[in-house]
Amino acid sequence: MHDELTEMDIQKMKEEIEHRIKVLRPQLLAEVKRTREYGDLSENYEYKAAKQEKNRNESRIRYLQSMIDTAVIIKKDTAEDSVGLFDRVTIFIPSMNMTKTWQITTTLRIDVLAGIISKESPMGKALLGKKVGDIVHIDAAVPYDCEIKAIEKCEDTGELPINKW
Repeated sequence: MHDELTEMDIQKMKEEIEHRIKVLRPQLLAEVKRTREYGDLSENYEYKAAKQEKNRNESRIRYLQSMIDTAVIIKKDTAEDSVGLFDRVTIFIPSMNMTKTWQITTTLRIDVLAGIISKESPMGKALLGKKVGDIVHIDAAVPYDCEIKAIEKCEDTGELPINKW
């Protein structure tokens, strides 16, 4: 499976890889070396923790590189009056009498608690390409309808960080 990512996603991942290789890796290796000198490795918690942190860093580097290697680059190419990638969409959900604003982004930069959802999520899929006034059916665990009240056109400024998971 290929992840659909933007040029900014790729750039941010490359920057993180560079930081992890040039800054974190030497620090973590030095910590492993320092804690190894404490003696008996079978009871040396500091050494085990340092190795785990070093391994997490290496795992993250491999994960990011794999994402870059398999990514499909996408561009924002929606009409000015319809919902596109990085746009903020205000919706009204009649069944809950609630108004909510979501920003749609790629899977690497979601933060649902901050109102940032993936274009692959049920909400993101349903909203992309729609216009103000459209009634949209959201196919979630409990399906519901909502109405698009407003679209704020946004660009990928790079301020949304890459998730650390």
